Amino acid sequence: MAQVGSLPQDSTGGVYVSVEQLAALESTARDLAFIQKNAVQQPLTGRHNSKMRGRGLTFEELREYLPGDDIRTIDWRVTARTNKPFVRVYSEEKERPALIVVDQRRNMFFGSQRAMKSVTAAEAAILCAWRILGSGDRVGGLVFNDQDMSQLRPHRSRESVIALAHDIATMNRALNAHMPGERGTGQLDAVLRTVANIAHHDHLVIIVSDFDGHTAETRDLILRLSVRNDVIAILVYDPFLLTLPTKGEMVVRGGSMQAELAFQQEGPRTAIGDFARSRGRELLAWQQELGLPMLPASAALETAPQLRRLLAQAAWQQRRR
Repeated sequence: MAQVGSLPQDSTGGVYVSVEQLAALESTARDLAFIQKNAVQQPLTGRHNSKMRGRGLTFEELREYLPGDDIRTIDWRVTARTNKPFVRVYSEEKERPALIVVDQRRNMFFGSQRAMKSVTAAEAAILCAWRILGSGDRVGGLVFNDQDMSQLRPHRSRESVIALAHDIATMNRALNAHMPGERGTGQLDAVLRTVANIAHHDHLVIIVSDFDGHTAETRDLILRLSVRNDVIAILVYDPFLLTLPTKGEMVVRGGSMQAELAFQQEGPRTAIGDFARSRGRELLAWQQELGLPMLPASAALETAPQLRRLLAQAAWQQRRR
């Protein structure tokens, strides 16, 4: 469903972002904490335990020798006591590069209260980027709209985050309610295929989108990513479609077509509300099916406080498992 054309009441803010605004969020991001699905079950700070096993820094377990094990890992004292060869297994400590995927398609150019979904996505993405850099890890990202995609390889520098902010702001400020051309319906899957070709293992992948136009391939691509990486999905939404008014009208545009919705008519109002709720339930069900956090971020609320709360809840739920 195309949702282009509505603006927040305060049109001086919440419609677009600038590099300066995104850069200013650096200090706000310091108390965010990301969870790690695999390995250690705790908020991430700095270096992380790899899911790969090898001659690393942290002792993990003793087990019987198996064909193919490195003989240098044999614990000779335990072997002598048991008359069976035992090896010492270590978890290897290494950095974890991060890729932040930021949706700036025209379906994100919608907002009924505080900000456009595109602005909330921009803020959430750059808050994550600043926090990851502050933890000492490399950060990069992919920013996409209906036709184009920019790609930044992970680096450990403020310049890399500023470059990501620049790409986000550039695509964000190109959005408007009268954009020509057709929507890139397959763009989300195309971007995720690119991410899957980059993040083969041990990455943190954060996808910030409303997941408009998701398909069965979208789910399969995210599942593929989550097998060898930690994946966090931030589902950006606007509550307007969940609580539609009982009077008034709204013009909805999609490419060269537009439609006028009369909210006083119960049929269209019910159909839109049911569509929005069922779509939200479907996406949130991925959290259980795929075993990854699907964090709903409202464009009607300040981004940093709700992101802080959502990440804290996700970390708590992960520790309970």
